[in-house]
Amino acid sequence: MKIAFVGKGGSGKTTLSSLFIRHLAAQRVPVVAIDADINQHLGPALGLEEDEAAALPALGAHLPEIKEYLRGANPRIASAEAMIKTTPPGRGSRLLRLFEDNPVYAACARTVPLDNGEARLMVTGPFNESDLGVSCYHSKVGAVELCLNHLVDGRGEYVVVDMTAGSDSFASGLFTRFDMTFLVVEPTRKAVAVYRQYKEYARDFGVGLAVVGNKVQGADDVAFLRAEVGDDLLVTVGHSDWVRAVEMGRPSRFELLEETNRQALRTLHDRADAAYGSRDWDRYTRQMVHFHRRNAESWGNDRTGADLSAQIDPEFVLSESLLHGAAAARRH
Repeated sequence: MKIAFVGKGGSGKTTLSSLFIRHLAAQRVPVVAIDADINQHLGPALGLEEDEAAALPALGAHLPEIKEYLRGANPRIASAEAMIKTTPPGRGSRLLRLFEDNPVYAACARTVPLDNGEARLMVTGPFNESDLGVSCYHSKVGAVELCLNHLVDGRGEYVVVDMTAGSDSFASGLFTRFDMTFLVVEPTRKAVAVYRQYKEYARDFGVGLAVVGNKVQGADDVAFLRAEVGDDLLVTVGHSDWVRAVEMGRPSRFELLEETNRQALRTLHDRADAAYGSRDWDRYTRQMVHFHRRNAESWGNDRTGADLSAQIDPEFVLSESLLHGAAAARRH
């Protein structure tokens, strides 16, 4: 299951992402965590020291190797250089499974020990001063989009992505790559404005969306959110002394998180798990192709000097059947 946490800057989406990851790990659920925010804070939120987080390998720095691996023997892709962030898989491409040994994970993923479990963490890498004027952050998260395009995941295993803040989350097709998107909304007009913008995009592309009310201090806050977002409001989260202690460098065992907040995490888990029944691999593949065609026409063809629409394999549909087929092939 592919899960995104989005919201305006300062809404608390990284904190909630990290809590959800900790919850999954404590339930012994396999989880890969990806920090795709322009501000790289997920590692420290999961308990890494700042120097440990800064030393994590950046997906963007390994993009050429990632492309070469995923290209595999796909005859429609002439070279890794001809791949862009939206290049879809086809027959002959290498696909990613959540828990396997492959060069992408070896280069870019690191295991983070958590209470009663662990998570595999990958990061896009920070947006540095050297990038100013020559790069945009969407090129950094291109490696995430490419990996998700080639990922075959099943029920009971999770990818949790902490997305960049605000409307930047839907500046590329990455926002359509998820089974469920949790939109973190504070009880403020600015946060509600982000919700309305995101809801419009989600509706247009069939993206599953639920609102997590954060920093909620009482009945008036709940009433405000309910009036503004209606039935999209799934659950609310209030102040947490446990989170505050972690942010001050005094971590404690995860089972000591307040019961009301633990129940909120269980509600998120239930909604995410229920989203499995709405999976539509045909639609998922069509959207992948849609954004690839759009990027090819707007800039990709000019940049690569090739007709990138030729990379689309019309007979290929990404699906879990490929996962089962690969497992059967290994047994024989």
